[in-house]
Amino acid sequence: MKKYTLITLFTLAAASLSAQTVRHLTDPVEYINPLMGTMSKPELSNGNTYPAIALPWGMNTWTAQTGKMGDGWQYTYDAYKIRGFKQTHQPSPWMNDYGQFSIFPETGKLKLDEKDRASWFSHKAEIAKPYYYSVYLADYNLTTEITPTERAANFRITYPKTDSAHIVIDAFDKGSYIKILPDEHKIIGYSTRNSDAVPANFKDYFVIYIDKPFKAASVWSDYKIAEGLSELKDNHVGAVITFQTTEGEQVHLKVASSFISIEQAELNLDREIGKEAFDVTEKKAKAVWNKTLDHLSVEGGSIDQTRTFYSCMYRMLFFPNRMYELDAKGQVVHYSPNNGKILPGYMFAGTGFWDTFRALYPFLNLVYPSISKEMQEGLINDYKEGGWLPEWSSPGYAQCMIGNNSASIVSEAYIKGLRGYDINTLYQALLHGANNEGPIDAIGRLGVKYYNEIGYVPYDVKINESAARTLEYSYDDFAIYQLGKMLGRPKAETDVYKNRSLNYRKLFDPSIGLMRGKNKDGSWETPFNPFKWGDAFTEGNSWHYSWAALHDMQGLINLMGGKKPFIAKLDSIFALPPVFDDSYYGGVIHEIREMQIAGMGQYAHGNQPIQHVLYLYNYAGQPWKTQYWVRETMNKMYRATPDGYCGDEDNGQTSAWYVFSALGFYPVCPASGQYVLGAPLFKKITLNLENGKKVIINAPNNSAANKYVNSITYNGKPYDFNWLDHDALMQGAVINFNMSAVPNYQRGIKAADFPFSLSNEK
Repeated sequence: MKKYTLITLFTLAAASLSAQTVRHLTDPVEYINPLMGTMSKPELSNGNTYPAIALPWGMNTWTAQTGKMGDGWQYTYDAYKIRGFKQTHQPSPWMNDYGQFSIFPETGKLKLDEKDRASWFSHKAEIAKPYYYSVYLADYNLTTEITPTERAANFRITYPKTDSAHIVIDAFDKGSYIKILPDEHKIIGYSTRNSDAVPANFKDYFVIYIDKPFKAASVWSDYKIAEGLSELKDNHVGAVITFQTTEGEQVHLKVASSFISIEQAELNLDREIGKEAFDVTEKKAKAVWNKTLDHLSVEGGSIDQTRTFYSCMYRMLFFPNRMYELDAKGQVVHYSPNNGKILPGYMFAGTGFWDTFRALYPFLNLVYPSISKEMQEGLINDYKEGGWLPEWSSPGYAQCMIGNNSASIVSEAYIKGLRGYDINTLYQALLHGANNEGPIDAIGRLGVKYYNEIGYVPYDVKINESAARTLEYSYDDFAIYQLGKMLGRPKAETDVYKNRSLNYRKLFDPSIGLMRGKNKDGSWETPFNPFKWGDAFTEGNSWHYSWAALHDMQGLINLMGGKKPFIAKLDSIFALPPVFDDSYYGGVIHEIREMQIAGMGQYAHGNQPIQHVLYLYNYAGQPWKTQYWVRETMNKMYRATPDGYCGDEDNGQTSAWYVFSALGFYPVCPASGQYVLGAPLFKKITLNLENGKKVIINAPNNSAANKYVNSITYNGKPYDFNWLDHDALMQGAVINFNMSAVPNYQRGIKAADFPFSLSNEK
């Protein structure tokens, strides 16, 4: 009889568990790993995420803080000390944070400096769930637990027996205020630390209640106690509360914040927690997560696939986050990050449209149109208050990335059926943004005079990333054209944008079959290296950006000489070695490194410009190659582990690619109203739409081997198209996939089967 070691038995059991298929879930939130993607650093991103303890689209998020104050990598999996429990609104480590302060419990000798006070911890004594976080701080022999609401949180700290139990509140530097009210067991204050994209009067006000009398209480400045004071305003202030505790005594904190005022923070706390016990808040938070996740139900995948699916879905439900609050009358109000005023109406913040227009917003429009409608109303307020639509909000107009992709965000939502808001104002905002340079490069259109006059942004006029700007403006013009048609705008007006949407053609160099920078006089950028990152392109090279005609793949096919050379060029992406030229950056940026080590040639899934490319085989009659490469990418690039992404997660976009791909389709051209088919990952998927309809996707013989689509029926009828229509899906559908271990070379090969291209529009 063969003998097994304990380790071998454990490995076999784990492998068996992973291979098991998961049936219908009643508690999907428990499959989420908030630590997915946290094993990251500036030179190599495996997600650049942090464990976000919050409600979906909540105004506030909490996380354990392992990085030093001001470090965008505020929590990393390989850290071994925690410095604080931080309220955060950070959308990305590259953008850094705003609206932040921290709470930290201690015992024994008081330590104020965040480096000195940091406590050893272990992931073995850490529990991270979307609705609950707990960790044992070894240096102080205590446990901290957190559970959130949208604008508040409940803390529970379990202390040992000691006469020197402390709570340190850190309002951070760059200007802060703190006040202790011992009789009310209360601390109030504000933080101003931000990521620069805010007015001068920006503040994050907070209120903290502690359910225990204070033995001692002090305020401090720059980590030094200010003797005899209970109130302080300075560059970097905080407070420390001290009391006696018995063994196992639990001390509770109720915390809320506001961008409006301390009084509004009190309102937020009273409305969302009041006198509620910790366990009640936790139960409610878990229920909100399960209700939100239940819009998508997956069955018949492995446990690993199920964990990855819901962990990705979790990341898609944070940004943009609510920045609005409810006043004493229950009316929606917000602090404007555009002009610094308190105004009525919705406001959202913390997302970059360059990333998220591609799949995150299409997902919201399909699955959560009600929150997407609020976001559109928030964009109206952005335009009214600041004169522009944002392209990267953090929380105001941030100087980051390129493009005018608010055009896609606005147009797609209306095209996909959202109504009940002032679309005409938004349309005017699109026209304004499309024809003007903004006060900073990242809003409006940098180089618009050249683009509108000669059809492209020239390479030699000192505008960086000129080819990428041209290609993105072309798609953005298509989005405006689509919306203008729906709104019944004059043909003379919409034709301007239709014609401009074909500007991508001007940068196609037929001698190399790729996009290339072009000088003002019409000559090509010289010398030219298609493997050069940056320069004429954005965080990618010509091989990545040459497929950017999202709205007109047939036009691109025509430029490349037909379907056969188009397919050959797609195949080359994976056959080429991962060579690169990093001279524009003066070194290897993390996006380059992530492509280099992925083992997929020039395919750089860790960044957005190329993420749609796997679906392009559908436009040239070889859908089975899409099916192969999409499954290959899901298997290789994603896992619900700390190193589970292959680049920046980017506010839900990289996760949205996975979730859409697992459903079996992807929005290559969001403003077309179509989704391009791949193949589902699970045996059954149910979309519970907000309108009460269901989309049921069945693939009963799906497996690791059976990754190819042999045939499809849509509501019982044979379906040969390589695309799905959004409006039809919203009526409900049953889509049956017959999966196979070998490709079907006869399905989806006719021109009539191909997805939308502008060149085919009649």
